[in-house]
Amino acid sequence: MRHVITLVAGAAAATVLAAALSCGGSSATSTTSPTTPTASCTPSSSPNTFVIQNNQVCPQTMTVARGSQVTILNSDTQTHEMDSDPHPEHTDCPELNQIDFLNPGQSRQSGNLNTARKCGFHDHNNPSNTALKGTITIQ
Repeated sequence: MRHVITLVAGAAAATVLAAALSCGGSSATSTTSPTTPTASCTPSSSPNTFVIQNNQVCPQTMTVARGSQVTILNSDTQTHEMDSDPHPEHTDCPELNQIDFLNPGQSRQSGNLNTARKCGFHDHNNPSNTALKGTITIQ
Protein backbone atom coordinates (compact mmCIF):
# COMPACT_ATOMS: atom_id res chain seq x y z
CA MET A 1 0.00 0.00 0.00
CA ARG A 2 2.85 2.35 0.80
CA HIS A 3 4.29 1.92 -2.74
CA VAL A 4 0.95 2.86 -4.32
CA ILE A 5 0.76 6.14 -2.32
CA THR A 6 4.37 7.00 -3.23
CA LEU A 7 3.69 6.31 -6.91
CA VAL A 8 0.54 8.50 -6.91
CA ALA A 9 2.35 11.33 -5.07
CA GLY A 10 5.27 11.11 -7.54
CA ALA A 11 2.93 11.26 -10.53
CA ALA A 12 1.15 14.29 -9.06
CA ALA A 13 4.48 16.07 -8.50
CA ALA A 14 5.55 15.34 -12.08
CA THR A 15 2.26 16.74 -13.40
CA VAL A 16 2.65 19.96 -11.38
CA LEU A 17 6.27 20.35 -12.58
CA ALA A 18 5.29 19.81 -16.22
CA ALA A 19 2.49 22.38 -15.93
CA ALA A 20 4.83 24.93 -14.35
CA LEU A 21 7.45 24.47 -17.08
CA SER A 22 4.88 24.79 -19.87
CA CYS A 23 3.78 28.20 -18.58
CA GLY A 24 7.20 29.67 -19.27
CA GLY A 25 6.42 30.21 -22.97
CA SER A 26 8.71 30.02 -25.93
CA SER A 27 11.79 32.14 -26.31
CA ALA A 28 11.28 32.17 -30.10
CA THR A 29 8.26 34.48 -29.73
CA SER A 30 10.11 37.09 -27.70
CA THR A 31 13.11 37.18 -30.04
CA THR A 32 11.07 37.69 -33.20
CA SER A 33 9.04 40.61 -31.88
CA PRO A 34 10.73 42.50 -29.04
CA THR A 35 8.48 44.85 -27.15
CA THR A 36 11.09 46.98 -25.42
CA PRO A 37 14.21 48.74 -26.67
CA THR A 38 17.21 46.43 -26.63
CA ALA A 39 20.10 48.82 -27.27
CA SER A 40 20.92 52.48 -26.90
CA CYS A 41 19.35 54.97 -29.25
CA THR A 42 20.80 58.35 -30.23
CA PRO A 43 18.25 61.05 -31.09
CA SER A 44 18.80 63.17 -34.17
CA SER A 45 20.21 66.66 -33.82
CA SER A 46 17.77 67.79 -36.54
CA PRO A 47 14.51 69.26 -35.23
CA ASN A 48 11.30 67.24 -35.54
CA THR A 49 13.19 64.08 -36.56
CA PHE A 50 12.66 60.56 -35.33
CA VAL A 51 15.43 58.02 -35.95
CA ILE A 52 14.94 54.28 -36.28
CA GLN A 53 18.05 52.45 -35.07
CA ASN A 54 18.65 49.14 -33.33
CA ASN A 55 15.05 48.17 -34.16
CA GLN A 56 13.55 51.07 -32.18
CA VAL A 57 12.23 54.61 -32.65
CA CYS A 58 14.19 57.39 -30.97
CA PRO A 59 12.84 59.46 -29.32
CA GLN A 60 9.51 57.74 -28.81
CA THR A 61 7.65 60.98 -28.03
CA MET A 62 7.88 64.46 -29.53
CA THR A 63 5.94 67.73 -29.32
CA VAL A 64 5.68 69.94 -32.41
CA ALA A 65 3.92 73.17 -33.36
CA ARG A 66 0.81 73.09 -35.55
CA GLY A 67 1.73 73.23 -39.22
CA SER A 68 5.00 71.35 -38.65
CA GLN A 69 6.17 68.25 -40.43
CA VAL A 70 8.13 65.41 -38.85
CA THR A 71 10.85 63.36 -40.48
CA ILE A 72 11.63 59.72 -39.84
CA LEU A 73 15.16 58.59 -40.70
CA ASN A 74 15.78 54.86 -41.02
CA SER A 75 19.29 54.27 -39.62
CA ASP A 76 18.45 50.61 -39.07
CA THR A 77 19.63 47.65 -41.16
CA GLN A 78 16.14 46.65 -42.30
CA THR A 79 13.20 48.23 -44.11
CA HIS A 80 10.38 49.69 -41.99
CA GLU A 81 6.88 50.81 -42.99
CA MET A 82 5.87 53.64 -40.66
CA ASP A 83 2.18 54.56 -40.61
CA SER A 84 -0.36 56.29 -38.39
CA ASP A 85 -2.26 54.45 -35.68
CA PRO A 86 -4.47 52.48 -35.37
CA HIS A 87 -3.27 49.36 -37.12
CA PRO A 88 -4.26 48.42 -39.81
CA GLU A 89 -6.55 51.37 -40.67
CA HIS A 90 -3.93 54.16 -40.24
CA THR A 91 -6.64 56.83 -39.90
CA ASP A 92 -5.71 58.87 -36.78
CA CYS A 93 -3.15 61.12 -38.49
CA PRO A 94 -3.17 60.49 -42.24
CA GLU A 95 -0.34 63.02 -42.66
CA LEU A 96 2.01 60.41 -41.16
CA ASN A 97 1.13 57.86 -43.84
CA GLN A 98 3.23 59.86 -46.33
CA ILE A 99 6.29 58.39 -44.61
CA ASP A 100 5.38 54.73 -45.32
CA PHE A 101 8.28 52.54 -46.63
CA LEU A 102 11.80 53.44 -45.51
CA ASN A 103 14.78 51.48 -46.75
CA PRO A 104 17.95 51.60 -44.62
CA GLY A 105 19.48 55.07 -44.87
CA GLN A 106 16.30 56.62 -46.25
CA SER A 107 14.18 59.39 -44.65
CA ARG A 108 10.79 60.94 -45.44
CA GLN A 109 8.68 63.78 -44.11
CA SER A 110 5.08 63.66 -43.03
CA GLY A 111 2.45 66.00 -44.38
CA ASN A 112 1.72 69.23 -42.47
CA LEU A 113 0.37 68.42 -38.99
CA ASN A 114 -2.23 71.22 -38.75
CA THR A 115 -4.65 69.92 -36.11
CA ALA A 116 -3.80 70.06 -32.40
CA ARG A 117 -3.95 66.46 -31.19
CA LYS A 118 -1.85 63.46 -30.22
CA CYS A 119 -0.83 61.10 -33.04
CA GLY A 120 0.63 57.66 -32.68
CA PHE A 121 2.54 55.76 -35.33
CA HIS A 122 3.97 52.25 -35.71
CA ASP A 123 5.77 49.91 -38.08
CA HIS A 124 2.95 48.40 -40.13
CA ASN A 125 4.91 45.16 -40.57
CA ASN A 126 5.55 44.80 -36.82
CA PRO A 127 2.61 46.60 -35.13
CA SER A 128 2.94 44.90 -31.72
CA ASN A 129 6.57 45.96 -31.27
CA THR A 130 6.34 48.87 -28.82
CA ALA A 131 9.96 49.83 -29.52
CA LEU A 132 8.88 50.69 -33.09
CA LYS A 133 6.02 52.97 -31.95
CA GLY A 134 6.06 56.69 -31.41
CA THR A 135 3.78 59.54 -30.37
CA ILE A 136 3.62 63.11 -31.65
CA THR A 137 1.80 65.82 -29.71
CA ILE A 138 0.75 68.67 -31.99
CA GLN A 139 0.19 71.98 -30.13
